[in-house]
Amino acid sequence: MSLTVLSLPQRYKRLLQAMSLAVAVVYMTLLLYQSAYGYPGMQLQPQLSSSLLDGNEPATTTTQHASELPVAAAALQLVAVASSPSPSPITPSLIIRKDIHSFNFSDIEVSERPTATLLTELARRSRNGELLHDLSQRAVTATPQPPTTELDDIFISVKTTKNYHDTRLALIIKTWFQLARDQTWFFTDTDDHYYQEKTKGHLINTKCSQGHFRKALCCKMSAELDIFLESGKKWFCHFDDDNYVNVPRLVKLLDEYSPSVDWYLGKPSISSPLEIHLDNKNATTNKKITFWFATGGAGFCLSRALTLKMLPIAGGGKFISIGDKIRFPDDVTMGFIIEHLLKVPLTVVDNFHSHLEPMEVIRPDTFQDQVSFSYAHMKNQWNVIKVDGFDLKTDPKRFYSLHCRLFPYFSFCPPL
Repeated sequence: MSLTVLSLPQRYKRLLQAMSLAVAVVYMTLLLYQSAYGYPGMQLQPQLSSSLLDGNEPATTTTQHASELPVAAAALQLVAVASSPSPSPITPSLIIRKDIHSFNFSDIEVSERPTATLLTELARRSRNGELLHDLSQRAVTATPQPPTTELDDIFISVKTTKNYHDTRLALIIKTWFQLARDQTWFFTDTDDHYYQEKTKGHLINTKCSQGHFRKALCCKMSAELDIFLESGKKWFCHFDDDNYVNVPRLVKLLDEYSPSVDWYLGKPSISSPLEIHLDNKNATTNKKITFWFATGGAGFCLSRALTLKMLPIAGGGKFISIGDKIRFPDDVTMGFIIEHLLKVPLTVVDNFHSHLEPMEVIRPDTFQDQVSFSYAHMKNQWNVIKVDGFDLKTDPKRFYSLHCRLFPYFSFCPPL
């Protein structure tokens, strides 16, 4: 039997290969163990790894792992030497498993800024990236969000007169009033038990004069303002008895504004600010002022914050006195108080409409977006919206047809 005698260099070579294989098996075992029980992505910083490779235990590392780390470091070096034809020093990153309850996260330096790759991934995962960005910007700038406005937060007043109870008032009660019965109040100039019952007590006799002249108009507006202030509501919205009010759209509009901020919402009926001359007894010439006002025929809304500022100036009947001094009707007096005296500008809302503009230009596909509509009979023809529905004899003002277009579930509406 012949024996093969290996030379000493060959023995060392075979021993080194066996050791390299063993180390590789141990290293792979460690990796598999880490994958199953470790914390993915938790790596030591290079300076921390260097100290472990030198055998110096950081103050925050436990004794158990201090005995294991030099062995792992040596294993990595041996594998690198065995697999590389030209050995070079390496500084590997070690993944260490620790119990979650004893892990000191202060040992790991976390970058204050996310990496570009992370930002890209977050943007890809976010289906509402732009919305989230907008919300984050609002949070950073601490921009206050307007509080939610509900129907019950609104005081809706409608100015009318005895001669229009059976025509204009009856039309409103059958249509949009049904959507805001508890929030709508009618301000008139006489007692009417029939409509008092129809409105469930929401018909208010202001004791003002009958007629459409300045004194009577300012008297009723003064009553509207005072009763609103007593109501505690967030919004005061005035309309005339020839207005159709799209109640859900009104609520949605006011929800975009805060009642704790001074808001004067409406629409002017003139193309330039109104100029008036005030009598000044202490000067040789009259003082000229200019201001905008929201026409009452389209409707307007005031926030509670603004009306509280108006209280010492126009509350308790003082509104009538101001109207007398400037000799203008109620809506102009309102603009004078708000824009000139209180310096609160009118915020124009194009969704309010009066009979002073052509109703036929309002497109039917935008009806649900409008806040108010109106009508008028001028020059032997009706200024009304164009809407399909009832015939002109049954519905000359087109309010029934409009109401059924917006809310077809009412009993008097024709089947679709």
